[in-house]
Amino acid sequence: MAEKILDLEKCLADLDASKEGLNTEEAAKRLEKYGVNALPEKKISRWKILFKSFWGPIPWMIEAAAILSAIIQHWQDFSIIVFMLVLNALIEFVQSSKAQSALEALKKSMALYAHTLRDGKWTKIPAKELVPGDVIHLTNGDIIPADAVLLEGEYLSVDQSSLTGESLPVNKKPGNPAYSGSIVKQGDMKAVVQKTGANTFFGETAKLVQTAGRVSQFQKSILAIGKFLILGSLVLSVVIIADGLHLHSKPLELIQLVLVLIVASIPVAMPAVLSVTMALGALALSKRGAIVSRLQAIEEMAGVNILCSDKTGTLTQNKLTLRDPILFSAKDAQEAILMGALASNKNSEDAIDSTIVAKAEGLSDFEQTKFIPFDPVGKKTVGYVKDGSESFVVSKGAPQVIIEMCVDSQEIKDKASGIVEELAKKGLRALAVGKGKDEKSLTLNSIITMYDPPRVDSKQTIEETKNYGIDVKMVTGDDLAIGKQISGELGLGTRMLAAADVFADTKDVNSPSHKTIELIEKAQGFARVFPEHKYGIVKTYQNLKNVVAMTGDGVNDAPALKQADVGIAVSGATDAARGAADLILTRPGLSVIVSAVNEARKIFDRMISYVTYRVAMTIDLMLFVTLSIVMTGLEPLNAMMVILLALLDDIPIMTIAYDNTKTAKNPVRWRLKKVLTVATVLGMVSVGQNFGLLHLTAKFFSAADIVHIQSMMFLQLVVGGHLLLLITRHKSWFFLKPFPSAKLFLAIVITQLVAVILCRYGILIEAIGWDAIGFVWAYCIVWMFILNIVRMAVEKAFSKGKDEERFEDVNNSVKLHDALN
Repeated sequence: MAEKILDLEKCLADLDASKEGLNTEEAAKRLEKYGVNALPEKKISRWKILFKSFWGPIPWMIEAAAILSAIIQHWQDFSIIVFMLVLNALIEFVQSSKAQSALEALKKSMALYAHTLRDGKWTKIPAKELVPGDVIHLTNGDIIPADAVLLEGEYLSVDQSSLTGESLPVNKKPGNPAYSGSIVKQGDMKAVVQKTGANTFFGETAKLVQTAGRVSQFQKSILAIGKFLILGSLVLSVVIIADGLHLHSKPLELIQLVLVLIVASIPVAMPAVLSVTMALGALALSKRGAIVSRLQAIEEMAGVNILCSDKTGTLTQNKLTLRDPILFSAKDAQEAILMGALASNKNSEDAIDSTIVAKAEGLSDFEQTKFIPFDPVGKKTVGYVKDGSESFVVSKGAPQVIIEMCVDSQEIKDKASGIVEELAKKGLRALAVGKGKDEKSLTLNSIITMYDPPRVDSKQTIEETKNYGIDVKMVTGDDLAIGKQISGELGLGTRMLAAADVFADTKDVNSPSHKTIELIEKAQGFARVFPEHKYGIVKTYQNLKNVVAMTGDGVNDAPALKQADVGIAVSGATDAARGAADLILTRPGLSVIVSAVNEARKIFDRMISYVTYRVAMTIDLMLFVTLSIVMTGLEPLNAMMVILLALLDDIPIMTIAYDNTKTAKNPVRWRLKKVLTVATVLGMVSVGQNFGLLHLTAKFFSAADIVHIQSMMFLQLVVGGHLLLLITRHKSWFFLKPFPSAKLFLAIVITQLVAVILCRYGILIEAIGWDAIGFVWAYCIVWMFILNIVRMAVEKAFSKGKDEERFEDVNNSVKLHDALN
């Protein structure tokens, strides 16, 4: 990427500064004007974060349930509800402060001290005291403390990969900008500070991290389900109270029943059950090399249909590799590499030099008597070499420079230039090597080519990712040609765009133009990407109703990682990237992400099963009790039965996190309308099941009084409820694979045995005989098939819903993309 060159005289004039630096008095004035050279700190009290965990519609409902339990003195219920409330709050508390942790990591990356020219003397001061106009000295290993413009010096090689995503250090010369947070790899130069603190390139990244974020579909859906249940319960409670007052029922008994029903209907366990389900999934993912830092990310991962992947280290090996050199005067490839190594610094940390030296054979047979390092003006290195009594010179560098220096024929030079041009189109880095008795008699020895090759598993993993209905987009800070080359090799397509061109007519990435949106939607990847571009790309895809995952490893990736529905910090990522991410990979490559998607979709299926069951059971219980009281004047359950029913329901529910399930082929999302419709229909049909038993009980067990009828209805709700759970966990017939897990099945069996024992031996409720118990079981099994048919019919009606069609389109577009490429 070509570095812009600024007018030094104009820069100094704009800053009201000179090459002699500032005096102490002027520096103090500017420090007061511009503030300290540090990221703004905005800490939220831990107590405030904890308090927020108890504030909101779902916590309010759970707190209301606790108060109601205390009013009617059901202390066992009260204890369970308070435990659930505290558990939910603690989970929320642990998952909070994402932006704060990311910002703290960003701050750690900033330089602590700076060598500054003050009062005509070089002095070491805390980096936070730097001001615009200060002259600083930069040398090997320094973290650049502020945005600056280079003033004097021969050469500076800067690693700014964590800021811009470029895979190789950038060579800089006077007039080039140097960004805060980047690292000096080689060279020695003076620079004038241009921007400090939040105004730096680094600071702008931190601002994006603060503003980035979104409310997860999980949070929205759970809130909507909670509102649906509590509103329905309150409406039915009003009906019961109104009817009871009309019939002159005892107010205390009436209120007690209503309060118990409301407590039973409030989804007290829902956040905890779903969080436990995700926590167990997080444990499974950790064993596969993915650490979850935000539980809701698991649910979001199940719905991802676009994956924006960085190139270096994720799709590629992050290791420069030599390709076969193109020979001119060199007799073979090994001689070409050896000559390149003799024109390199053997002890250099430079990525290019160290790669060539590592591959050279016989290097110790030669003596390098003098070495001239690379500089951005000459664009070459020179090695003076002695081989016994013979001496010669080897030079390597930019092809256009070396080719021009050589004394070869014009035909050879034209051929070499053509080869270099073809290599550039493929995104390959080329270095020309010349050899001669002196610099004026060089002949072209070879052209050495190198690149960062794809990981051996990347292409196969991308195919697997596409099979899951996920479209992969490469997002890289490298040049467009390099991006296209790697993207083409991996089967991602070559319709890549330079980010600057994409956002050319967009001033604010939060409000992209129509043209920018259109370009992003059609692109297969993006190159020359800066932090604000990555953030804008992710947000635009989200605004187009996509669920977006983003991988990254540097400071430059932090805003996009935090904005993405699932931010993924790859193996070896910086603290800033890990702090902003939802998923942290401990193994390199994309294969871990495929495993995470697979696990996430299983977890999502378990959560949908639970929510469908919970809503259906609440509707079944509340509607049945209400209609029984209003239509027949009969209370089908007493308060104790309602409490026992709620407790017995929660036992198998807690084991649903361990259930067996299939992996969906396409991305899945909360289709709330579908979930609530399926649950409502199942709940209402179950009400018909209850009234059917009530009718049969009155007909065939006519001698039984009301308490015996209540016991049979209680048993039917326990048995029917748990059989309903087996139906909601399956989209096909309940007796087909995948079968219930051993833990879930055992929990159901134990619960049923407890219910039978309570009913048979009259513990807490009136006893009934084995004939009545057998009749209830036979009745519930018949209805199990009826409810299964109803479930499949409703599922079929929704089988071509908007979301599913959208994901089918995504999958088909991925297949079409493959065919075209």
